[in-house]
Amino acid sequence: MSEDLLGVGSRIKHPQFGKGVVVQIRSDAYEITFIEHGTRQISREYEGFEIIEAVETPSDLATYEKIEKSLVRVLRRYSDLQETVSIGNRWTGGRLLMIPGETGLKEKEIPIDAFFHKIVMVRDRLRVMEQRINTSNLTDEEKVDLQQYITRIYGSLTTFNVLFKNKEDQFVGDKS
Repeated sequence: MSEDLLGVGSRIKHPQFGKGVVVQIRSDAYEITFIEHGTRQISREYEGFEIIEAVETPSDLATYEKIEKSLVRVLRRYSDLQETVSIGNRWTGGRLLMIPGETGLKEKEIPIDAFFHKIVMVRDRLRVMEQRINTSNLTDEEKVDLQQYITRIYGSLTTFNVLFKNKEDQFVGDKS
């Protein structure tokens, strides 16, 4: 593997650790953050991974904060995997029962974990939409207008915050 081949932001696939992004280049190793296995150091001599996208290293140095933001952006944009979001302990193993208002119709019961998973998928897709709006060629006015709609959607979904184990995973709407 060429010494200059992978720069910070390069995407790779490791046979053992799966998909990852180069977050730092050391003299003897790449520091790669993998979706499911965290950050690992892989020798620059190692030839066992597949390069998905090589990024050239810019001449100026990147700060840790810039690397972290880039990593989050790359993982959200190119990964079809969701981050792990935990359901509140009191809901684990629970069931959701929907009873129709019209008599004679059958009730619908589903595992609350399945319902929670759908809510998390909606949240993640809204985040992807937000990212795409922010990086689009729309005018600033159009971006702000669409962002306001998304914020209102988040606000409408705050009812489901009771299901989340961690506060930082919850929906946040307009605070005005």
